[in-house]
Amino acid sequence: MLTQIINGRILTPQGWLKDGSVILRDSKILEVTNCDLAVIGAELVDAKGMCVVPGGVEMHVHGGGGRDFQEGTEEAFQVAVDAHAKHGTTSIFPTLSSSTVPMIEAAVETCNKMMEDKNSPILGLHLEGPYLNQSKAGAQVPEWVKNPNPNEYIPIVEKAPCLARWDAAPELPGALQFGKFCAEKGILPSIAHTAAEHSDVRAAYEAGYTHVTHFYNAMPGFHNKQGYKYEGTVESVYLIDDMTIECIADGIHVPPTILRMAYKIKGVERMALISDALAVAAAPPDAQAFDPRVIIEDGVCKLADRSALAGSIATTDRLIRTMVQEAEVPLEDAVRMASETPAHIMGVHDRKGALARGKDADILILDDKLKVRCVWQMGRIIENTLF
Repeated sequence: MLTQIINGRILTPQGWLKDGSVILRDSKILEVTNCDLAVIGAELVDAKGMCVVPGGVEMHVHGGGGRDFQEGTEEAFQVAVDAHAKHGTTSIFPTLSSSTVPMIEAAVETCNKMMEDKNSPILGLHLEGPYLNQSKAGAQVPEWVKNPNPNEYIPIVEKAPCLARWDAAPELPGALQFGKFCAEKGILPSIAHTAAEHSDVRAAYEAGYTHVTHFYNAMPGFHNKQGYKYEGTVESVYLIDDMTIECIADGIHVPPTILRMAYKIKGVERMALISDALAVAAAPPDAQAFDPRVIIEDGVCKLADRSALAGSIATTDRLIRTMVQEAEVPLEDAVRMASETPAHIMGVHDRKGALARGKDADILILDDKLKVRCVWQMGRIIENTLF
């Protein structure tokens, strides 16, 4: 099937293109051209002057539509994936917070199976824990947080070709060895839920931890010890130029002013936007979080005792709006941080994250309020309020 999108502002890797068109054939982008003359045999889609941008690549999300990836079932995975797709997430890395080994094994089995479909938006599994610092565990289930154990993680990896990323606190005993092992297996090790200081962060980076999980959250910044000042994880990460970060851009987990600062320091190519969304994102009003300790209050998920934030209710479109409308970042950069940059970080930019010839046909149309009006995932329309 041939489709031609015309009359839109098209975001290409080279910048905005006006009076052009995007031509799709089946699941691929056939061409992005500055010509909007109708192609013979193509179904025309009029973007009505709106923005045509690449679909979102969500690299850290726990659930949506009332379901959580920790459930480990195909049904739960599909409901959550579909819920986020309607809000602009065309590629997704399902995320498990700290879990038991049987829970991880169930999610691995499901993810392995669903990824057999080459048109699936699921690109790999992301494990956030359980190898985290107990003092920075936040909303993680404390009983499941522990130190890395090769007798545990090696067998998991051997059964998990789907595993794309695994987070850990690098200061824990055995964490550097764990990071090296993951990196050697092509799995991205990421710094998370940590009390790491500069020497820890530097050692972690050299061991393969090139990325940082929900930057600013569950990690220390500049602080005092007995009257002396010390850099925290945050400043240490800023000092390593090539280390990439991700930020929960709901405007609550990280204030818009700090989102703007992170963008100015790290730049669009080293900062990705994530939702860190729980099951209650893009969900019916009566939906509950998978973790019974979690409540929704003030537009965010919290532990019921208000001791920690526990994830967001955000979606890809909200991340982009927050960056543009509150953090005052140019739209093209906000979109790139939700698509191109995570695609690079996760090693899928050969086919995802940009509107270019030969890439997968993952495309959004956004109106002037940055609301999603149409979504193509692998060339298939899955949301449409445009026509």
